Amino acid sequence: MTRTQMPTASAQPVPGPSGRRNATPVPGLRERKKLKTRQTIRREAYRLFAGQGYEATTVDRIAEAAEVSPSTFFRYFPTKEDVVLVDEYAPVLAGALESRPADEPVVDAIRHAFTGSLAQLLGADRQELLFRTRLAFAIPAIRVRAADQQLRSQDAVAALIVERTGREPGDLEANCAAAAITAVFSAVVRHWTESGGAGDLAELFDRQLSMLSAGLRI
Repeated sequence: MTRTQMPTASAQPVPGPSGRRNATPVPGLRERKKLKTRQTIRREAYRLFAGQGYEATTVDRIAEAAEVSPSTFFRYFPTKEDVVLVDEYAPVLAGALESRPADEPVVDAIRHAFTGSLAQLLGADRQELLFRTRLAFAIPAIRVRAADQQLRSQDAVAALIVERTGREPGDLEANCAAAAITAVFSAVVRHWTESGGAGDLAELFDRQLSMLSAGLRI
C-alpha cells in the first residue's frame, strides 16, 4: 500500500455492507479541471524523469513542460517526491471495503477489496505503477519519505481493524496485524518491481494475503 501508488477511483456509487449503494458525488467541472492539471503535471514529470533522470529534473522544468507555473505545481504536489509518492488508491480501497460483510475477517476483507480493485485498475496503469515503484525503491530521498508513508499506512490499517472488530484504539493485536499486512504489501510490490513487473500483481497480493490470513485470526 505504501509504495503502491494507485490511480483515482471513478466516481461510481459503492455498495455498502447492507447492500445499499452509497451515492458518490460526480465531480464538477472545477474538480475535473484540477484532476486534469494534476495528471498533466505527473505525466510530464514521469516523461522527464525517464528521459533525463529524477535528480536532473527540476520542478521548474516539470512546470514548464506541463505549461503551469511553479507555484501551481506546488499547489498540487508539495515536493518533487510527492509526484511519485502521491497515494490515490486509498479511496479505492476504502470504497471497496464498504462492500465487504461486517463479520468477514479483516485480512480477508482487505484481500478481497484490494485485489478486486487492483485487478481493474492495473489494466490501464501497470507501466506507470512499475515506473513509480522503481523510483520509490531507487531514489534515496523518496525511500526515506516512503518509509514514513508506510508507518502512516500501518496506522490507517490498524484504525480500520479497530473499527471493524470493536477493539480499543491502540490495541496491540490490531497494531501487530496492521504491521504484518503492510509488510506483505511492501514485500509483494518490491518483488514485483525487481522482477520487472513479471506476474499478475493482483494475484500476487491475493496469494500472499491468503497465506497471512491463515495465520492471523482477527
